[in-house]
Formats: sequence, structure tokens, C-alpha cells
Amino acid sequence: MIKQAIIPLAGLGTRLLPLTSVFAKELLPINGKPGIEYILDECIGAGIKEIVFIISTKKQMIKKYFYSDKFYQNIIKKKKNKRIINEYKKILKYKKKIKFVYQNIPKGTGDAVLKTQKYIKNKYFLMLLPDDLIIKKNCSKAMIRAHNKYKASVMASMKVNKKTVSRWGIYKLNKKLNKTDYVIDGVVEKPSLKNAPSNNAVIGRYILPRTIFKKLKSLKPSKGNEIHITDAIQELINNKEKFVAHNFEGKYLDCGTMRGYINSSKIIGKL
Repeated sequence: MIKQAIIPLAGLGTRLLPLTSVFAKELLPINGKPGIEYILDECIGAGIKEIVFIISTKKQMIKKYFYSDKFYQNIIKKKKNKRIINEYKKILKYKKKIKFVYQNIPKGTGDAVLKTQKYIKNKYFLMLLPDDLIIKKNCSKAMIRAHNKYKASVMASMKVNKKTVSRWGIYKLNKKLNKTDYVIDGVVEKPSLKNAPSNNAVIGRYILPRTIFKKLKSLKPSKGNEIHITDAIQELINNKEKFVAHNFEGKYLDCGTMRGYINSSKIIGKL
């Protein structure tokens, strides 16, 4: 069973400047609720018991958000406000599940994953990238079902317009398992339309094997002088480890750009 999740949060958030010059993008409100809480609710709804946040010292406000007990206790003593009491209870529920590790030098998602190794005890674990919000259906829960069925690693997939493939990591797919699931042969980062092996894009939900840590340790930095998780995944696929692409049913929202962030609030506000 998959009971642990990791969430990389150390990124600088440059696409959301100037807001992120003073504020962690994951705490920015989306329809009145911090973005990270949508991700946490997805984890809890999928049965996750322990969540590892990868932050940097520059983003200590994320940790402080979950450790403001005295602040809440003082207000509740004075006001006895039901809404504030419920918010505090919710944060306490989250806090019980969260551990923190640090990535102070931005060396890529692969390096961030490697920082969590000491906490990951099981054969497989879940990773969620917070820029990718998936609403209406619990993507992680569906992916765990697929993992249990195929006894394999699982990555979220979404069909995109063929004209936009150069903006995405694109799957090279092999065998079709059913109407939503495919065996993955590989991932091509931002291919041209001509060279794209499909129009199935990688979305930020992954069920990864613990064996990926060994691969990450041996990887040398590549594009952008960073360690990329997709390079480690490709090596595991080359070594005949099974990876399945799961075309999820929920609605995808991009919260990593200013336009996407504003649009996400509008869409969720209409639900």
C-alpha cells in the first residue's frame, strides 16, 4: 500500500513574480484557500498517512503556516470564533502528517526527491507537483488503484493539443492496457510537433519506486545543470521496470503561471 507522499516546494516561483518575491507561491490563495491545501486534501483523500515537504530556508513561511499554534490559541481565547476554531483544527490535522526536508540550492526535481530518501520506507511512494492542480476527481487515488492493479509505477497523463506538444514532457507509449492506461516506453521533453511520439503529456503526479534513489545518486546534472527526475525514470524503464501512464478523469488546472493562477481561482470559484 502507498502511504507516503512527497511534495517539492523549494522552487523560486519566478513565473509568479512579483508576488513570489515576498510570498511562497504554494500559500497563495486559490478561491480563498491556499494552493497547498488542495494538494494535501488530495493526499488525505487518497489514503496517504505521511507527507514530506521539500522546502528551502527562503520558504520557511510554509513551515510557519503549519506551526502558528500560539497565534491561533491566543485568538481563539479572545474570540471563540467557530470559523477560526475549524481552521485551526484543519491545520492541526495537516501538521500531524507533515515532515520537512530542505533543498537550499535549486538543483532540479531529481535532487529534491533525493533529499527525502531517509523518510521513504515503502517500496513505492507518491509525488505531487503543486503547480499542477487536479480538481473534481482525486487523481492520486485513481493512480493508486492503477498501481495496485498493475504492480507498477504510475504517472499521470493528459491528452493535449498536438500544436502545443513543445511545451510539455510527452510520453512514448507502448501497449494499451485499457481505455485510460498505457505502458510507457519513455518520455521526450518538449519535442517538436514533428518529433512528438504522442500527444499524451506528463502531469505532476507520480507513483515512483524506491529504487529511483539509487538512479538519482548516480545521475550527473543535465539540462540547466539540474538533476531531472525524468532522466532517472528513463533509466529505470531502460532496465525493464514497468511504468504505466494513467489518463486521469479530473480537471487539470495550471497554477504555475500568472495567467493559470488567476484562471484557476475563477474556475474553482464557479464550482
